[in-house]
Order: sequence, then C-alpha cells, then structure tokens
Amino acid sequence: MKNFTHTSLPARVVIGPGTIKSLGEEIDRLDAKRALFCCTPGREEEVSSLIAPLDNISTGLCAIAEQYVPLPMVEVGRRIAKEREADCVVSYGGGTSVGLAKAIALDLEIPVISAVTTFSGSETTDLQAILTDGHRVGYKSDWMLPRTIIYDPETAMGVPLSIMIPSGINAIAHGVEAFYAQNATPVNDLIAGEGISALASALKRMSSGQDDIEARGDGLYGAWLCGTALGSAGVALHHKFAHVLGATFGLEHSMAHTVALPHSVAYTTAGARSAMQGIATALGDSSKEAATALYELNVAIGAPTSLKDIGMPEEGIEKAAKMISDDPYPNPVPVEYAPIRAMIEDAWHGRPPTV
Repeated sequence: MKNFTHTSLPARVVIGPGTIKSLGEEIDRLDAKRALFCCTPGREEEVSSLIAPLDNISTGLCAIAEQYVPLPMVEVGRRIAKEREADCVVSYGGGTSVGLAKAIALDLEIPVISAVTTFSGSETTDLQAILTDGHRVGYKSDWMLPRTIIYDPETAMGVPLSIMIPSGINAIAHGVEAFYAQNATPVNDLIAGEGISALASALKRMSSGQDDIEARGDGLYGAWLCGTALGSAGVALHHKFAHVLGATFGLEHSMAHTVALPHSVAYTTAGARSAMQGIATALGDSSKEAATALYELNVAIGAPTSLKDIGMPEEGIEKAAKMISDDPYPNPVPVEYAPIRAMIEDAWHGRPPTV
C-alpha cells in the first residue's frame, strides 16, 4: 500500500432541508451569548428575519461583506464586533460572508458558525486571504475554521442560477486540486471524487430545468466534500491562476475559477496522470481527458468559458503570466512563463484546453 499522512480538519456539519432552524441551538452549543451576523448588504433583510426568533441571544448585524475581503472592510467589521463585545460570529450566504466572519474571528479569537447558501467551500477550511494594498495576504488559523456549518438547501433556493452555476464549478475546482496538491492522499481522493460527482450531477440538473431542493442539496453536499478535501490536501496552479485573475483584474471570484479550471488542469495533466484519471471518472467519463471533461461540463451547463467574456483585458495576459510564473504555487508540472502564457491565451479566447 501507499504510505501517506492524512489530516482531517474538525467541524460539525448539519445538512438538510429546514436545518437553518437549528441555528440558535448551534450558537447555544458554543455557550455564546453575543453573536455577530455577517452578510452582504443584499442579505440584510433576510438575516434580520433569521435573527428575530433568537430572543435568548444578544445579536448584531454586520451587513458589509465584500468580494475578496478587502482590509478596510475587515477593519470596519472588527470594530463593530469589538463594540458589541461579540463572543461568536455567524456568516450567512456564500464565500464573501464567510471571509468577513473568518477575518473577524482571526482578530478577536472567537468561534465561527457558517450558514451556507452557495457552493462556496470556504467554510470548510482554516484559510483566508485578505486583500491588502492590492495583494492577497493569506492567513491560516484554527479560529477561522467554523465550529459548525449549516447546509440548508431551502436557503439556497433563492440564489439565482447565474450565481449558483459558477459557484458550483468553483467548488469542483477544490475537489480537482485535492487530487494532486502537495498533501493529496487516497482518503482525499475518495472524498473529492464523491464531491465532484455530486456537484456535476447537481449542476447538470439545475441547468436543465430540474432546479429543486434535491439538486441544490446534492450540490451543497458535494461542495462540502470538495472543500473538505482541499482543506486537507492544499492548493496548486489553479488557485494561483484564479487568485491572480481576481485580485489583478477584479473578475468575479467564481467566474474566474470557472473559466480557469479546464486550462490549469490541462497544464498539469502530464505530471498527474493518475489523478486526472480519478477526476475524469468522477465527472462520469474515464475515457476523456479531465481537462476536456471539465470544459465540456462548462459548456453543457451554460457556464462561462472565456476570460474575455468575463471582463479580462487582452493586455492583461502577459501581466498575469508573469505574476503566476514569478511566484508560483507548488504544482506537479513546473510553472514556467511561456507555457503559462499560452494557457492564459487559450482561456482568454475561450478555446478548448490544450492537453
């Protein structure tokens, strides 16, 4: 057998329709009395309704979450948390809200609960980047790993497909890199494979008219598994690619991941053949290259396939290639400027990935 060391991050996961009603009980489990709720401005009314029944808990609302977790926003959130003497922070929504909650918890050293309405995956890790002076500064802390995650598909039903579809590919990206990142293990392969399969099935159903509680629940289940695998295994080229796209050109986070994924996988294929076989199998066709299967999935579900179409300027190709190759993440295939530039050109034009 293969020798390996596997690390599982602890978390309590509550999943299923109606589970959002257990939020008060989950706060009580932490013996918390002053919970601060974090969300985006558009979720303020929804979260206010969620807070209303919690009469045994002092609550506050911090509806300022922004994409990429910029430091000025974080500083405001931390100030609000300190003013309210929060002893627990609750995120409601997707990765943007999770990021704000994590950043507050990191500073105050208080526990996090995440109620998740998209296929974020961020809630499964102890990692968070904060956008500081135009650069993503990464942090890792046990305080940023939520103690409880609530996945209630009923709360996800109101999120439009235009958000959920790329969010799902972003989540699949977590499972994909878990197959070949530095700390990949056979256990992560099993978890990530199940997660990719569940998500791919859910996204196909959601995009073809079967957008129901069952499909969204399966997607949340898959996102949890893929995020869990990534939290154990780590990241590789794909996440560097997507992070550069988002932080440098202001591209929407999940859209950047969606377009980048088939191309970063194609780049890595020669150095991770066994992993690619596992990914293709999870996507439902072991006879295909994993990169091709991922590209075809994007096309089938109506997800974006071109960086040009999601707002990246053509003159940014060279800049992105330099940023990725000058400061690479560990990857099974060495990260070099010329092939990285070619990879980005394919992604910018929306071409099928070159394996």
